[in-house]
Amino acid sequence: MVKLLIFCAKYLYLFACGIAFMWFWDLPKKQKSGAALYMIIAMTLMYLMAKLGALLYLDPRPFVTGHFIPLIPHAPDNGFPSDHTLLTAALAALIFPFNRKISTTIWIITALVGFSRVYAGIHHPVDIVGSVGIALLVSFFMYVLAGRKNVHIL
Repeated sequence: MVKLLIFCAKYLYLFACGIAFMWFWDLPKKQKSGAALYMIIAMTLMYLMAKLGALLYLDPRPFVTGHFIPLIPHAPDNGFPSDHTLLTAALAALIFPFNRKISTTIWIITALVGFSRVYAGIHHPVDIVGSVGIALLVSFFMYVLAGRKNVHIL
């Protein structure tokens, strides 16, 4: 079980990327450019918000404050927000208006990634919640900005 959680903490986000790539690949050609632009802008904003959040909120990693060796070797830097969780949550939130089934699958992966990174001792729960919050906030902003009806036909 521990090896499975270590795998999830280190590599499961790649499955979410693969699922998102396959979803994008299957989009009709005329929707690809709009969806790509939508996602590039949103993910850039999420990245900038994450960097700002890291500047405003310092959260030493659990293995630093708890003085233990984490299950995954990691630099003792700021843990907020979780990059792995942010990426998977971003994909899930941005795909939601287009395909709820695929989004739900990626949300499940997001939960597993977040839980496993906390279990591995490299993130606190607030790092995970912060990442999901950033993804939801920006994706909602983009959804409203793009216009609810236009998002479905990008």
